[in-house]
Amino acid sequence: MPTPIIFDTDPGVDDAQAIAIALTHPDIELLGMTTTYGNVDIGTATHNALLLSELAGQKIPVAQGAAAPLVKAKHPAPAHIHGANGLGNIELPAINGQALDMSAAEFIVEQVNARPNEITLVAVGPVGNLAAALQIDPSIIDKVRQVVIMGGSIREGGNVTPVAEANMFNDPHAASRVLTAGWPLTLVGLDATHRCVLSPADMEKIARAQGELGQVLAGSYRFYSDFYRGALGIDGCCPHDSCAIAWLMKPELFTTARGHLTVATEGYAEGQTIFAPEGRPFLGERWSSTPMVDVCVNADGDAVVSWIVETLTKAQDTTKAS
Repeated sequence: MPTPIIFDTDPGVDDAQAIAIALTHPDIELLGMTTTYGNVDIGTATHNALLLSELAGQKIPVAQGAAAPLVKAKHPAPAHIHGANGLGNIELPAINGQALDMSAAEFIVEQVNARPNEITLVAVGPVGNLAAALQIDPSIIDKVRQVVIMGGSIREGGNVTPVAEANMFNDPHAASRVLTAGWPLTLVGLDATHRCVLSPADMEKIARAQGELGQVLAGSYRFYSDFYRGALGIDGCCPHDSCAIAWLMKPELFTTARGHLTVATEGYAEGQTIFAPEGRPFLGERWSSTPMVDVCVNADGDAVVSWIVETLTKAQDTTKAS
């Protein structure tokens, strides 16, 4: 049976790549997308989510969500990384659809309650929508199948501060709530995603196989990879958000550790994910006071990228119908 997911996203170039996987993979049932600010403002995020599904010939429900952090001031969207339109500043076609009347948090609560113990939440942006869903109905903690979060860093260091990854930094208070809620959670952070590089040759293959959607993926990739060439000196990009779906479908490609996770919400360490491995004693009890979770501490980068490319280049007869 396909795995039903709700994809919480701020598209975003690497979000677009991950959305393509969710739309394409025959073993994923994409119930809907919920949008958040992050890589772009909330209106652009919703527009891009609608556009990407339409380009794939599918009509996926989209519910608009968080426009700003729970507590802290909102930082400007990183247009130098994703472009002002979130997709590399390429020209985009018009969209036909519109978002649902309900909010992202309401959509999450409704869907999880309708299919208890079946749905996986995959969140690849700031996690305010999940925090809001928990506020509306805390019982969903015991009704989701699992929660997969792209964000954070255990050993790798940060990408927007020396210690913080962007999604955690953008809304650390929401992250603290979501990562310590007590539901079955796996964190897929920079320790895994920085092991993976999607090359220009990989993207050429994907573009040829994905039609109109492939052209948007390739065009936005060029802008994104220019940033990575300057920032990290790599020829390609790290497909961060695709790694969250890769872990869900192919967990054997990742190395995980179990333990206690917290998120710093203030000061120089704001947004840092702090992990205390299971069974390791530390001075004081606070480090083991949060629920157990799983975190990715490494990945077989070549194998993950091969899986991404294979998923997005399979013959059309294996692609989900619209």
